[in-house]
Amino acid sequence: MNLVKAELFKVRTTSLWWIFAILLVPFWAASILFNWATASFVANADPGGNAQQGEQIRVAGEAINIATNLYTSGQYLGILLVLLLSAIIVTNEFFHLTATTTFLVTPRRERVILAKFVAATVVGVLVWALTTVLNLIVAPFILRHVGVGAQLGEAGVWRAIGLNALAFVLWAVLGVGFGVLIRSQIAATLILSITYVVGTAVIGVVFTLLANNVAQWIDKLQVFVPTTASQLMISGTEVPGNFPRWVGAAVLIGYAVVTGIVGTLLTERRDIS
Repeated sequence: MNLVKAELFKVRTTSLWWIFAILLVPFWAASILFNWATASFVANADPGGNAQQGEQIRVAGEAINIATNLYTSGQYLGILLVLLLSAIIVTNEFFHLTATTTFLVTPRRERVILAKFVAATVVGVLVWALTTVLNLIVAPFILRHVGVGAQLGEAGVWRAIGLNALAFVLWAVLGVGFGVLIRSQIAATLILSITYVVGTAVIGVVFTLLANNVAQWIDKLQVFVPTTASQLMISGTEVPGNFPRWVGAAVLIGYAVVTGIVGTLLTERRDIS
């Protein structure tokens, strides 16, 4: 417990946490405005085109799916901030040359890494809690505006909110794991940011091209992309042509477990200077 408190103290005393906190609010605002525009579109969209696309549009326009999308606003960019801050929890030690002192004070390195994982999950939960509170305040007004009601009595809404919390926690674990792999703070921040934003977009385009020109089933493999798995977890209902929600959770848990184990093993075996 003392190690976790020490890690949280390190987060509070770094100048980056408040920069991330300031960025979170405009990021959330941009997200909920985008989801508002999406809600207005799908609520009045004509489910034309082929049968599968038409069914996907129809399901996306259901009240429960519009609601879950709005009540989980801020996930995409909020998770990016959690990912970066979680990586910095590790890389900060090497950036400020405190890693040697930390591991001398606590020779059992796995305990230090475990404490960093716990501290990162606390950060993830706090970011989730803040965005969720803002969503619960703003989203009902938007939902009434688009004519579907607040939907707060629907179990699917609360399930999506809960799975959204799980997504934030798992991405926090991923962040610590990547921080161990990429010990340079600047390199970790740049690589993770570019991979998360640009890489996700590029992979989406590649999958679309392959699905249209090779085989349609390839498009389903996008579930193995972590950001896609996160989005699948928080859907209100099963979307035709997509995997069930539990598949997205399983994929993300798999990534978190692998990076967590690899990160711990690497820290135990690497020389610290």
